[in-house]
Amino acid sequence: MLTIPQELVDKIVAHARADHPDEACGVIAGRDGVPERFIPMANAERSPTFYRFDSMEQFHVWREMDERDEEPVVIYHSHTATEAYPSRTDVTYASEPNAHYVLVSTRDEDQVEFRSYRILDGEITEEEVRFVP
Repeated sequence: MLTIPQELVDKIVAHARADHPDEACGVIAGRDGVPERFIPMANAERSPTFYRFDSMEQFHVWREMDERDEEPVVIYHSHTATEAYPSRTDVTYASEPNAHYVLVSTRDEDQVEFRSYRILDGEITEEEVRFVP
């Protein structure tokens, strides 16, 4: 289960809506599996159907997390025209075994579709999300 502060959820959704029609992406850093720090990142592809972290930006973000004794607790991105479910490409690029992979769909501007998954060895497992104040 992913337990996440509503404030971080709101930031992820706002980032996804701001970058629409392109996919948004980023990380929530934290310690001991607790999401704490919102880190929006640039989608190097600038695409409505694909995302990729810029390699230099990712290097700097991961180095900063190491220096702060943090880990990528949540790796998030948006889908602009489809449901919030990992694509085959998303599964291929899932490389953090302890991370929660959050997807937000921006296909409907009046509804928020926010879902979390564990992706390990190509297997997708949806998990419950608990929003806390």
